[in-house]
Amino acid sequence: MLYADRVTAGRALGSELTHLRAEDPLVLGLPRGGVPVAAAVREIIGGDLDILLVRKLGVPWQPELAAGAIGEHGARVVNADVLRQTGLDRKRLDAIEADERAELDRRRTLWRGDRAPVPLRDRTVVIVDDGVATGATVVVACRVARAQQPRRIVVAVPVSAPEALDRISAEADEVVCPLAPPALAGVGGAYRDFHQLADSEVTGLLRPDAR
Repeated sequence: MLYADRVTAGRALGSELTHLRAEDPLVLGLPRGGVPVAAAVREIIGGDLDILLVRKLGVPWQPELAAGAIGEHGARVVNADVLRQTGLDRKRLDAIEADERAELDRRRTLWRGDRAPVPLRDRTVVIVDDGVATGATVVVACRVARAQQPRRIVVAVPVSAPEALDRISAEADEVVCPLAPPALAGVGGAYRDFHQLADSEVTGLLRPDAR
């Protein structure tokens, strides 16, 4: 299977999620690439569309390794095991968080404007990205979302490495992924058009009035 683009992938994904229509779902795209996928999913299953603003707190000398993550409303998740294994101290972690919090605030202003985020509490939340290689970002997104007490969390992605799905399944109540090739060379390989989204493209999907 090869998706033409993220919108096509979102429509294919949405067809796998029609059982959620009756639950008035809250569809959350992970910026940037997950937002057009999420918008296409929401066209099919209804509910609300928003972004889940998450910033990974990467270990400085191993950026892909998440020492934790932050989200809006002061949400913070710390992976104590990673701190112990890497020797990263809390003071340095706080400094990393300050930098990432500034970027999260920039993105919130850019993509939400004055709008408040849609509350997650007691909602069926569908976390959407355009694909998953390692699962680290989606895992921390699940943890930040869980802290806001949704009814349940569904992770939906068009393509993923199988081992990443195992990691995500430990965090989500349901995982939907139509394509999980045994050897995923990269998420972009599942798309004909996998261009880097500009900030303005995300703004146009989330804030049509700002176009």
